[in-house]
Amino acid sequence: MTAIYKSEEGACAVQERYLKFLNRWPVPNRQLRIATSQGETFIVASGDESAPPLLLLHGSTANSVMWMGDISAWSAHFRVYAIDLLGEPGQSARVRLPLSSDAHARWLDEVMQALSLDRTSIIGMSLGGWLALDYATRRPERVESLVVLCPAGVGRQKLSIDVEDIPLWPKNLPAEIPPAIKAFMDFMALIHENFLPRREILPVFSDDALRRLTMPVMAIVGAKDVLLNSAETKARLESAVPHADIRYLPEAGHLITRQTAPILDFLNQQRSRPSAGPPRNESATEQARAHAKPAAAPTAPR
Repeated sequence: MTAIYKSEEGACAVQERYLKFLNRWPVPNRQLRIATSQGETFIVASGDESAPPLLLLHGSTANSVMWMGDISAWSAHFRVYAIDLLGEPGQSARVRLPLSSDAHARWLDEVMQALSLDRTSIIGMSLGGWLALDYATRRPERVESLVVLCPAGVGRQKLSIDVEDIPLWPKNLPAEIPPAIKAFMDFMALIHENFLPRREILPVFSDDALRRLTMPVMAIVGAKDVLLNSAETKARLESAVPHADIRYLPEAGHLITRQTAPILDFLNQQRSRPSAGPPRNESATEQARAHAKPAAAPTAPR
């Protein structure tokens, strides 16, 4: 197993806190552990089982907790699968696949097969945005719609910035922080204290690869991103993916918040348009249960 924590004690502290968040997931859900050739993959599934599918890919040094503020809105319209990325501080396997290969695309192929999904919409943030772009450029026929927030792999990655220097939350928080936000901030601090993040430069997608993004695309980037060159991300996507809906937020950094409604509007607009892709297998849930075993129920918070 890859060493992704500074100590096993730290790993246990992060996982114990994570279980408490999972126990407070804001909507009914089913927690799955899917066996893949790359290792076990943990997924939180929410929403109507017959609704269109939507995969969520979180960023580096994070896990599916980052979607808890969005899940109520999105799961009212989609069957949402929040996936813990491999090699990150979630409950998936502690393995890190090479970024300069198709290993992550093959892993997502296995995940989609286990969930019986022929096509799906995908939302990815930061590293998850890179993974979403990687999959969509390799398997464009399998991606219904694509949303990426501060995606890596388009604009240049700033070499002088360490991932631990990235602000974990906006600077304009109210003086009296709501308890839920405070709990999330404390969890992110605990992860940063105990987790060993990826430090390599993520591969940059070629213009030819980006031109394969023929599906509806939304990209949201912040002008004050300290990790990625957002102006370059915007310019390259405008050139290679002219149909993309690109939102350049002048005051946002690498952590982009308050995008739940705009993303939902975008995805719902695409649903109302005719799709050339094959229909979703309506027996997806039943088949997924044959491939995936439910996660053990998390312990109650203390």
